[in-house]
Amino acid sequence: MQDSFFGNIYNHPSISDADLKSIIGAHKQVTFKKHDTILKEGSMSNAYYLIEKGMFRSYLIDYSGNEITTDFFDSNDILIDVASLFLRVPSKETIQALSDSKVWEIDFNAFQNLYSTIGGFTEWGRTWMTNQLFEAKSRAVSMHTQSASERYLSLMNKKPQIIKDVPLKYIATYLGITDTSLSRIRKDILQQT
Repeated sequence: MQDSFFGNIYNHPSISDADLKSIIGAHKQVTFKKHDTILKEGSMSNAYYLIEKGMFRSYLIDYSGNEITTDFFDSNDILIDVASLFLRVPSKETIQALSDSKVWEIDFNAFQNLYSTIGGFTEWGRTWMTNQLFEAKSRAVSMHTQSASERYLSLMNKKPQIIKDVPLKYIATYLGITDTSLSRIRKDILQQT
């Protein structure tokens, strides 16, 4: 199970079996309880996590003092604040566990060592970062080109576990709408099915 879990996340043709063993060895298992804060706004991230089990969200406080969910992370995702970790700056977001969770942590120094010594890991990192940039751009575009209903349906199709397990208030802020609007959208969708 462990090798396949890591193999699915660090899936790249340039990573050999021996490289994967070194990569796995750089991680340590960590557990979080529901509501634990993994990274607090203003703190610097010193690690990222591979989620074996659990759900998380990142959020920020807007100019009016409201919590706005910026992302969700689920099983087999990488839980990370990219800017804080790689630019070595304080985080603008807080990351919180939404459930009891089991993750695999790799600290920044271990990551840097792997990145400088395993060519396949470097290539994997570039590919992963390119995909993240594409997803961020797609999300930004969808916020302006899709209706709230379309954004909800898209989230429902891509990450159904979020729709099932996450409180509506977090989903609403992620979609850029009010709780009331989200309730109405959900009711309309249920009536159509």
